[in-house]
Amino acid sequence: MDINQVLGYVGALFIGVVLGLIGGGGSILTVPILVYLLFVNPVTATAYSLFVVGVSSLVGAIRNIQKGLVDFRTAIVFAIPAFIAVYSTRKYLVPAIPEELFSLGSFVITKDIGIMLFFAFVMLVASVSMIRNKREDNGVNSEVAYNYSFIIVEGVLVGVVTGIVGAGGGFLIIPALVLLAKLPMKKAVATSLLIIAIKSLIGFIGDVENLDIDWTFLLVFTSISVVGIFLGIYLSNFIEGKKLKKGFGWFVLIMGVYIIYKELTM
Repeated sequence: MDINQVLGYVGALFIGVVLGLIGGGGSILTVPILVYLLFVNPVTATAYSLFVVGVSSLVGAIRNIQKGLVDFRTAIVFAIPAFIAVYSTRKYLVPAIPEELFSLGSFVITKDIGIMLFFAFVMLVASVSMIRNKREDNGVNSEVAYNYSFIIVEGVLVGVVTGIVGAGGGFLIIPALVLLAKLPMKKAVATSLLIIAIKSLIGFIGDVENLDIDWTFLLVFTSISVVGIFLGIYLSNFIEGKKLKKGFGWFVLIMGVYIIYKELTM
């Protein structure tokens, strides 16, 4: 096992620790770790990321269900269009993207470069959301109101983004649940994990039929990430996750800029 593999598996642990500490965001590092440390093809990396994100989110969702924090009605309304969109994106849209998108002079933007640049853009948007972090909790028992049409549209949008980049999309889902379903913040975070788990794992099914999956590697990587989640949950007893979230947001911002630089200068 070379140094890149060691760093890659350490990265898997770090993903889980971040998820356990701040309840989200760590999964957005999965694709960069797979691509740049473990040299996985970007299309395959986004597929693996869906599995890692799905399993990790499911672990968190089960804990939140036990605590009674998940709003199942909202989860179903949001998750159905989301998982249809993510499955369709992985099975039909991603394979249909041409290998060469366009060229800028002598520089050719390939499918792999395009996916990584789009992923970097998503990272930049997510980082701003984490850095600003101005949403306020309006209490666990506040009244829930639904705007079905907007929730469905948001579900489709998040599904497509998730399908392309393999990230959970919590930074899009949580504001939608707070603003469109009027969920209190704690329930929005808890419910988002269930939505992410459902749509990510169903989206991954679309890849099983299109890609050769290295199940041994994927299960090892995912298991290490899950161990990290429990470690992060333990550390959250001593470290306040909210204080770390802004710092992690800056880290994601730097990573997004780095990916853009690396892809455009390769």
